[in-house]
Amino acid sequence: MNATQQLHDLGQSLWLDNITRGLLASGTLGRYIREFAVTGLTSNPTIFDQAIKSAGSYDDAIRKKADEGKSGEALFFELALEDLTQAADLFRPVHDATGGVDGWVSLEVSPLLAEDTAGSIKAAAQLHARAQRPNLFIKIPGTPAGNPAIEEAIFAGVPINVTLLFSREHYIASAEAYMRGIERRIAAGLEPKVASVASIFVSRWDAAVKDKVRFEYHNRLGIAVAMRTYKAYRDLLASERWRKLAASGAMPQRLLWASTGTKDPAASDVLYIEALAAPDTINTIPEKTLLAFAEHGKVKNVLPADGGDAEAVLADFTRDGVDDKAIAARLQREGTEAFAKSWSDLMSRIASKSEALASAHPA
Repeated sequence: MNATQQLHDLGQSLWLDNITRGLLASGTLGRYIREFAVTGLTSNPTIFDQAIKSAGSYDDAIRKKADEGKSGEALFFELALEDLTQAADLFRPVHDATGGVDGWVSLEVSPLLAEDTAGSIKAAAQLHARAQRPNLFIKIPGTPAGNPAIEEAIFAGVPINVTLLFSREHYIASAEAYMRGIERRIAAGLEPKVASVASIFVSRWDAAVKDKVRFEYHNRLGIAVAMRTYKAYRDLLASERWRKLAASGAMPQRLLWASTGTKDPAASDVLYIEALAAPDTINTIPEKTLLAFAEHGKVKNVLPADGGDAEAVLADFTRDGVDDKAIAARLQREGTEAFAKSWSDLMSRIASKSEALASAHPA
């Protein structure tokens, strides 16, 4: 049994942090499902920008849509929904077999809406309705402006992947937004079963402090933050508030580890996969990391529900001058800005491709 199947059997879902038209057309995604127990995938503006940049597999579709008068965001979302609905159909058997717990794909609202609560609510509802797939999450960042949008989207019955969470406090805020949405549905006599995941970004912590801490502290901060957050997740699931919602038929908002590709070339390429094995969670993995873990990864330890030594490790970082609260705020801000830049790059790439393809094939 390979390591990916072991994680699956432990109760952790492995999702691919990638999507390209070539991945679908070649049958590679189907092979990952069969051979590596991959049960879902995530996307973001950077992934789509790289996919359109590095391959010609989108050219015909871009040309056709541009000829129809489409451009910018409208053209992109048509491309993205074509890919993601096809992927959703591949994962639909998993989704059905698990009662909607697994088998999801994710599409992000425009990052330009990060500070626009009303715009995020409207976009989430529209994109989910257009997809016409029960297993498509809409991604909304768990920022101060995003959390009210998450609550409203959940209340409206839209499944949400909360993205750009970096700390226990970020997670708790998004979890409370989710629960408020479910509580309002119950009060209104609506079906309480609306799915959500909360995505904690891990490796960016270690990249942020690498040049500021001693060598023996390298690549330890992200895991400690994840362990602290895992304890909060377990505590929430054991709380009276959640037990009441569960008794009404609500689904737990599952905790998802994101940004789990190793950024330090001196560290193991499967560091965050091996360190974050835990039941009832998800690890969304870059393709390169998935292949490495399938080849030589090992399932060693399982995250302790009580957080293990996370607080002791974090205290060591604090004594070394690391302010984790300030770093979490900065990482979320930088993550939002990075996705906005990727979005701008993506729009520029689609515009330039459309122009080049039109010149090459004049009407």
